[in-house]
Amino acid sequence: MEASTSYTLTLSCPDRPGIVHAVSGALLTAGCNILDSQQYGSGTTGTFFMRVEVTTTAAAEAVRAAIAPVADAFGMRWAVHSGGQKVRTLVMCSTAAHCLNDLLFLHRSGTLPVEIPAIVSNHTDLAPLAEFYGIPFHHIPVTSSTKEEAERKLLQIIEDEEIELTVLARYMQILSDELCRELEGKAINIHHSFLPSFKGAKPYHQAHTRGVKLIGATAHYVTAALDEGPIIEQEVIRVSHNRTAEEFVQMGRDVEGRTLAQAVQWHAEHRVLLDGTRTVVFN
Repeated sequence: MEASTSYTLTLSCPDRPGIVHAVSGALLTAGCNILDSQQYGSGTTGTFFMRVEVTTTAAAEAVRAAIAPVADAFGMRWAVHSGGQKVRTLVMCSTAAHCLNDLLFLHRSGTLPVEIPAIVSNHTDLAPLAEFYGIPFHHIPVTSSTKEEAERKLLQIIEDEEIELTVLARYMQILSDELCRELEGKAINIHHSFLPSFKGAKPYHQAHTRGVKLIGATAHYVTAALDEGPIIEQEVIRVSHNRTAEEFVQMGRDVEGRTLAQAVQWHAEHRVLLDGTRTVVFN
C-alpha cells in the first residue's frame, strides 16, 4: 500500500458560485482525501479565500496539475504546499533578546514549523545567543551612509539561504521602501503596541503618557508605510495607573514574544492570506 502524503492548498479569487464544488472535484481527481477545509468570502473586497488540507498517494505535481485548470477558470492566486516542509526563516534583531530567544527556543523544541539558517543583526549583542542555539550570526551594521550596502548584503543572505520568510524580532531599523517591496508578504514585524495606536518610537512611553489601561503587541506584515502593514495577530494585557513606563516595557516583553511566535506559526502553516490591507487568518 502506497504511503499518503499531506498537502495544503491555499487560494484566493473573485467570489462567485461554484468555487468549492470545482476545487473539491479537482482534488478528488488527484485522489485527495480532504481532512480540513476553511473558507471565507469578503464582502468588502469581493474576494473568496480557501484553505484545504488533504492527503493523497499522488505526487505534488499531480495535485497541482489537477488544480491548475480550475485556478485558470476562476482567476485564482493559489499554492500547494507539501505537509511537513518547514519554512526557511531568517530572523533579524538588534539588542533586545526576548523575541529572538522565544523564537529560537520554540524552533529547537519543534513547536514552530520553520528552519532558521541565519540570524542578522545590526549589533553584536545577541551573537552569544545565536551561538548557544548553533545558528550562524551575521553582523551587518547600519548607518545612514551604509544602509544601501547593508540591505544588499541582507538580500544576498536571503538569496544564498533560500529564505522564504524574514522575521523582524525587535529589529530597530526602518527598512527602505525598495526592500519592503522586495519582501512584500514575506516579512513579519512585531510592534510593541496595540496598533493602530502609538506607532513609531517608544510606544510604551506614549501609552503611559496617555494613561492607557491596556497595552499590547501587534504582529504584522512589513510594508513601506511604517507600522501599517496587514495585521496577523494582536494581544493585550491590563495595566494600572501606578505602573511606570519602564514597567510597561517589562510587562510587554512576554506579550511581544507570544504574539510574534503565533504570527510566525500561522504564516508557516499557510493559514494567513492577504486581503488588501487586511489578512484572513484560518485558525
